[in-house]
Amino acid sequence: MLYNFIAKLDKKLHFPIVMGHCDIPCKIYDPINAQIAVLTIIRMVDLLNELKEKASLTLDEQAEFLRLVSQKEIHGVKVKEEISVIWGDYIKAPQLGQYPELHELVHDIMLASSQAKQHISRDVAMTLLQKVNRFAEIFWATKQVATFTATCPYPPAEQLVYPRVC
Repeated sequence: MLYNFIAKLDKKLHFPIVMGHCDIPCKIYDPINAQIAVLTIIRMVDLLNELKEKASLTLDEQAEFLRLVSQKEIHGVKVKEEISVIWGDYIKAPQLGQYPELHELVHDIMLASSQAKQHISRDVAMTLLQKVNRFAEIFWATKQVATFTATCPYPPAEQLVYPRVC
């Protein structure tokens, strides 16, 4: 109803068209959400592999299996979404010129995320983490922010690239 009213007003008053380069030009971008999503995938794979070692699963363990797979899937999509937003809204010609590998890297992240969703494989999930960490290195370099690598303080205790803030 409100939309129709505004549309009618626009037809009479011809509001000027305003455009922005992204949905909300907030300039708040950070690959950490993608990195944490990958860590979640790795953790889910570890827990799924623990269940796989059992000869049979109780009904509760079967339900846990389904929840773990579901979370692995959700976080696989989240990796794609987080990287896509940075790719589409932040990465522009200057960054692509400085880091020509970005096109292929983002494509590889999309494919690796799909692989991580399709399989219960720690190796596949670790490959995804390596690619997302490389993306994080490049992202922070485009902002002239130094990075360091450290083990995250929670399971699965893998290496992440973090921005160095003084």
